[in-house]
Amino acid sequence: MNVALEVKESPGKGRGVFASAPIPERCCIERSPVIVIPEEQIVHIRRTELCNYYFKWGKDAAIALGLGSLFNHSYRPNAAFYLNKKEQVIEFYSLQPICQGDEITVNYNGDPKDQSRLWFNPID
Repeated sequence: MNVALEVKESPGKGRGVFASAPIPERCCIERSPVIVIPEEQIVHIRRTELCNYYFKWGKDAAIALGLGSLFNHSYRPNAAFYLNKKEQVIEFYSLQPICQGDEITVNYNGDPKDQSRLWFNPID
């Protein structure tokens, strides 16, 4: 994995991850190590700003390090994430070619085609 990424402001969304060079389809964009939060501690995360950044990790939760928690949501994502529990990382892959300067987005529901409502009103 040697993909050029940068963090910039995304209008209306705060910070986001952007391609600083073209990215081909099916390319591993990021492998983010995680800190696993046991199920009984999730209630504490929900009382903090981290409530908007954790991933479901089975019955537990996971905080993605690296750029993993900075990818913004879209119902028309150009990337997807996969939980690699064996290696305790979240892997992000491009679903299509991504042009230099484009924001890289994922569907927070996990499945790129899932249109289920989220806990916030997405800007898309």
